[in-house]
Amino acid sequence: MPKTLDLITIGRSSVDLYGAQIGGRLEDMGSFDKYIGGSPTNIACGTARLGLKSAVITGVGDESMGRFIREQLAREGVDTRGVKTDPDRLTALVLLGIRDQEQFPLIFYRENCADMGLTVDDIDPDFIREARALVATGTHLSHPQVETATIRALEIAREAGMRTALDIDYRPNLWGVAGHGEGESRFVASERVTAKLQSTLHLFDLIVGTEEEFHIAGGTTDTVAALRAVRAVSKATLVCKRGPLGAVAFTSDVADSLDEGEAGPGFPIEVFNVLGAGDGFMSGLLKGWLDGEDWPTALKYANACGAFAVSRHGCTPAYPSWEELQFFFRRGIKRADLRNDVELEQIHWATNRKGDWSTMRVFAFDHRAQLEELDGATNEKIGRFKELCLAAALDVQDGRAGYGVLCDGRLGRDALYKATGTGLWIGRPVEWPGSRPLTLEPQIGPDYGRLREWPRDNVVKCLCFCHPDDGADMWEAQEQTVLRLFHAARRNDLEFLLEVIPSKCGPVDDETSAVVIQRFYDLGVYPDWWKLEPFRTEAAWRKAVEAIEKNDPRTRGIVVLGLEAPESELAASFALAARQPLVKGFAVGRTIFGQTARDWMSGKIADEEAVRTMADNYTRLCRIWDEARSRASGERA
Repeated sequence: MPKTLDLITIGRSSVDLYGAQIGGRLEDMGSFDKYIGGSPTNIACGTARLGLKSAVITGVGDESMGRFIREQLAREGVDTRGVKTDPDRLTALVLLGIRDQEQFPLIFYRENCADMGLTVDDIDPDFIREARALVATGTHLSHPQVETATIRALEIAREAGMRTALDIDYRPNLWGVAGHGEGESRFVASERVTAKLQSTLHLFDLIVGTEEEFHIAGGTTDTVAALRAVRAVSKATLVCKRGPLGAVAFTSDVADSLDEGEAGPGFPIEVFNVLGAGDGFMSGLLKGWLDGEDWPTALKYANACGAFAVSRHGCTPAYPSWEELQFFFRRGIKRADLRNDVELEQIHWATNRKGDWSTMRVFAFDHRAQLEELDGATNEKIGRFKELCLAAALDVQDGRAGYGVLCDGRLGRDALYKATGTGLWIGRPVEWPGSRPLTLEPQIGPDYGRLREWPRDNVVKCLCFCHPDDGADMWEAQEQTVLRLFHAARRNDLEFLLEVIPSKCGPVDDETSAVVIQRFYDLGVYPDWWKLEPFRTEAAWRKAVEAIEKNDPRTRGIVVLGLEAPESELAASFALAARQPLVKGFAVGRTIFGQTARDWMSGKIADEEAVRTMADNYTRLCRIWDEARSRASGERA
């Protein structure tokens, strides 16, 4: 059977609710950030970020949290065929906090949870055999039903000649040897747990744990003796994690001292959050192991991934991409608190963004002032018209990728809410229409705090009217607003689109937009997207693209705006823009809806005709762009 997967993990999955206030008790938390969690789930995601093809066998409930896990796994590139949806059980939940450098309280809500509903009948031998390796974690050996399912999966893997690995992942309260309030506890001695683990250790080629986890597996708190006890029942490579001292591997006999094991370089960084660090470590280790690296190299990967994890908030969100990891190795540590390393965090952000937006056909109806000026317009009618615009966009999209909308939350709130979850790319403006210097909509809040209320799939779009010849006071006012907005967007995990239109502020040449772009990069603003006016020369496009790629080779790209140009002019500008691979498409509005809005507001046409006309206009514009891109691609080929 062909190997379509590198590894499959099996075990628990959960929704992790992380306290957002650092340094407080769980009792005092006022808000939480939501992530996916559970060791096998984290490891599947961590290895996927490192370029391995991973899958997970687990269970989720038939409810919103279960769908969240399934959808987030898919976004991370994890194969979800092994995720069972259990109609009778709820998805597991974990509450976590960061009290200080030593205390990380957590509470497991796992009573009869969905992943504990896995049975032997859920183990598909053909699916198991698609992978090169099967990775289990200790919790699913703690209960007869899921233990039987896990053992069956391991037996299939071994019969097929696959590699097998165990992350001991000992949580005393999940084995019933500590109370619900002891979620933070990492070790309680138990002869029962030791006996159960030792009965399974012969099934593995790789066994990984902390010193405390080997203590429970070996039945003694003497680490060397515990490792030797494990060796007595297993031929596996034993990897023992030693916290700030790194980790060591023993491929055969266990030496008299841990210092005699094979080791990889460690990374002295500030400990911010140890939760999920072991899963990050395991992800890096599996990458090296499955790529055939020697143990010092595999441990180097593991130690680095663990370092990233302990320096950031959350588990899966903290894990590095392969590109990020290689950059870290090349450049080294510039500051011990990695989450505050601006250059590293930019790479982390850019290489872990989700979604394929290599084509952007965006219907922009975020206009406010232009609609308010129309005869017959009221706020209520404008809101209703934006819903018609959305209906036209969805009619053209028809469930396909590569389509989007720009819609505001003040006059277009209902359309904006309806757009979420449709598969459309959604951009949302924040600027007060026409303001110069830039002023933001009041709904953003004076501290930009209202961005926290936005859905995570909304993109912050800001239009700044600026020109290289603007005076120092104008630039100061605009730059500070854009800089604060950029950081607020990042703080709330929202992508950022910056639109600049120099031609409205002064004369332009081939250099103008490139100069503006460079100025924002010099300020420390790294937009995920740029929205630029259509240039008239190839030189202007080339200089703008060069300015972006020089500063941020990982940007999402550029979309071209329309400025209410007729279709014939847009066709010419699209033809020029499409020659640049960094230009992903267009974001055009009034060319699509302008006349329709005037007719509808004045009562000349009804809803159905308005939707049909705008859908036709949008369809033609999409075709013009696609044909321009196709011709440009042919020319490059």
